[in-house]
Amino acid sequence: MKINQFAVVDTPFETQLKELATIGFYDEPVQVAHAKNATAVWRELLRIAFPEVQDGRVKFRDIAINTREDLAGYLNSGAPVTEEVFNAVALQLLGFVEEVDYTFDKVAEAVATINLPLYHKAGRWDADDVLTAWYQLLVTHTRDGLQFIDDLASRGYFMKNNVPLFFNGKAMATFDTSALIREVVYVETDVDTDGDGVRDLVRAEVIRPDTGVKVPTLFTASPYYQGLNNEANDALVHNVDVALLRKTPNTLTYEEIKYEPEQEALPEAHEIAGEVTETTESFTGTSHVDLNNYFLARGFAVVYSAGVGTRHSDGMQDTGSPEQVASMRAVVEWLAGDRLAFIDKHSGQTIKANWSNGKVAMTGKSYLGTLATAVATTGVRGLETVISEAAISDWYQYYRDNGLVIAPGGFPGEDMDVLAELVYSRMLDSADWHRTKMQWHGFQHATAEHMDRTTGDYNTYWDARNYLNNVPNIQADIVMVHGLNDWNVKPRQVFRLWQNLQKLPVVKKLYLHQGQHIYINNNRSLDFADQMNLWLSYKLYGVQNQAASQLPDVTWQANDQAETWETVHEWGTTTPTTLPLAAETATVQYEDWQIADDFAAYKQNFDAWRQQMLQRENDKLDVNRVVFVQPAFEQDVVIDGEVTLQLRIKSSADVGLVSAMLVDYGEARRLAATPQPQGVLIDRGTGWQPTPLVEFQLAKPTTEKMISIGHINLQNRTAPWRVDDLVPDEFVDVALTLQPTRYRLPAGHQLGVIVYGTDFEMTVRGNQDIRYTIDVEQSQLIVPLQDNTQK
Repeated sequence: MKINQFAVVDTPFETQLKELATIGFYDEPVQVAHAKNATAVWRELLRIAFPEVQDGRVKFRDIAINTREDLAGYLNSGAPVTEEVFNAVALQLLGFVEEVDYTFDKVAEAVATINLPLYHKAGRWDADDVLTAWYQLLVTHTRDGLQFIDDLASRGYFMKNNVPLFFNGKAMATFDTSALIREVVYVETDVDTDGDGVRDLVRAEVIRPDTGVKVPTLFTASPYYQGLNNEANDALVHNVDVALLRKTPNTLTYEEIKYEPEQEALPEAHEIAGEVTETTESFTGTSHVDLNNYFLARGFAVVYSAGVGTRHSDGMQDTGSPEQVASMRAVVEWLAGDRLAFIDKHSGQTIKANWSNGKVAMTGKSYLGTLATAVATTGVRGLETVISEAAISDWYQYYRDNGLVIAPGGFPGEDMDVLAELVYSRMLDSADWHRTKMQWHGFQHATAEHMDRTTGDYNTYWDARNYLNNVPNIQADIVMVHGLNDWNVKPRQVFRLWQNLQKLPVVKKLYLHQGQHIYINNNRSLDFADQMNLWLSYKLYGVQNQAASQLPDVTWQANDQAETWETVHEWGTTTPTTLPLAAETATVQYEDWQIADDFAAYKQNFDAWRQQMLQRENDKLDVNRVVFVQPAFEQDVVIDGEVTLQLRIKSSADVGLVSAMLVDYGEARRLAATPQPQGVLIDRGTGWQPTPLVEFQLAKPTTEKMISIGHINLQNRTAPWRVDDLVPDEFVDVALTLQPTRYRLPAGHQLGVIVYGTDFEMTVRGNQDIRYTIDVEQSQLIVPLQDNTQK
């Protein structure tokens, strides 16, 4: 086991004493401050470290000093405190298991192996050493994924006085989650998406501590929050078993399709009848995001809104649109004191967020993180930071790519209208649905036309939903989290955002994990929740904890080792190396056609198809692909950023698409992309919303691993908005940039590229009889390679 902690703040001794006193481990009880020697200090600290009993001394006999002596006997003997003795006890307090995680004859080795940030000093300790060691112990992670101080909190250490308390720069669980206030408001937006001439109202649900202290807010914008229309969604999924169509060539420039927002007069405002200080509507739900649950116990409010076109709100649902973003921005403005909200949709009674300190962070994964990113690009006041996980920054890159209709991994046939249908939760209230049904169907018809599944080209509709255009407006500091094996929201989404943010004077932090489309706040080997605690305590409460410099710029989970998180300063700045595709100079061919039975089988199980395609030796599929393999590397290398495949290629038809996979060939145990539950529930306060502790684990040995992927329409080889001509059997030059990555390729492994046509999971599947020819000599692979010592 290895634990990686990056949120432990180096603290001067005088400050340690003040903080220990603040949380009750120094002045209260006074015996700690007045103890005469190191052993006595240690005894008093230990005595109050078991909040589940009245006197912790009853637990001393359960803790061993070594294989012969328990803690009670050792303390009674007045023996000195040393690093070895203290750490032997510390391992047990932290929940580590003898003969599983450590042995008494190798305590120091266990502390080093597990990577615990415990105090180190040789020889006999004095009282100050014990206090420093205790401070370090409190911020060290237990076996079960919590700081020791948070483990104590979950066992009832802190009195729930509903007052903010900070230790080592992080907020403590001192708020009573059994008495949270739940209230509903309706925020007035500046948009009128249903065209009734009046500004749309959006419902926002507030969960906040019952305290007289003004608190900051974690706001999650989630169109999923008010319910889903699964049956309607499934009925609208598009057929992907269609031919790739020839497109009429054009010479369009970006300027011709660029989105320019129209300056329209504001719709009519709602009439105001008065202002009140209490809401009249509540709700019974709890927080839907685990990270938000964690902060509710620590003095932060949580707000959820599904935005326009969702249940109990006004308007039409328009995936990723400027209007949808504006509706979420409005909620931030209300929290910051800059916008009206009503207690219901009819009385005209307004209410302010008088409990709010005006500082807001937006949180969430996938669509939730996407809207957080989008709202940040509006530059709204009050939004101090965003924690976006697996977020989309450009919707074209989600449902399209290089002139092709592309499905998110695992969801063939989904598109902007399908997602809108899923979350138009006004369907769930019968009367509201019948009032809006005809308008909704018309709105969806227009969406289908604008998003254009026929050509797959980038157009004004998509440019309006490309938030990268508005990155210069960002004022908030940004934390980004993304999986390098996320083929739903692919890594290019965060890579492009990261690149664009380098031009801005905001703080930006990036976490790259080896998972798929997941949260990482309950991961055992990384203290992500602690880091976000440090970050939000700084950003929203103003705690001077050096969070901006304490947190690494880029935290990367190594792909070749379990429980290993490395820190680097950049991603994607490595100078590329050009590699020939193969030693031979001949042309090679492959066909994009399957016999009917195979075509049907691959449609039914595209996971099995992909696994077969990845195999280096597979005679059955050799006609449908070309596999290029580089010589084995003599030392470990790291691929850092985007790999580009430059091809000279021709199609036997006047249409064509190219798909490619980058592959690691070599037998190894690799990290599974889905973290596994560790059989433990971790508390988010004191008996509050426990969540499973998980960890990425090494899987059984495999001989190949897909590193990256890419697709392009040969008629969009210049730009996604421009259509080039394609003459049958005439070579063209194509540069296909694959999804970015950071991947360590071990010595002895080989880097492979598989070039093929139809991707049964992601592209259209027309089963067209097309033959492709590659001029190998005029083709190459451009790879940003670092040797393993570069950071």
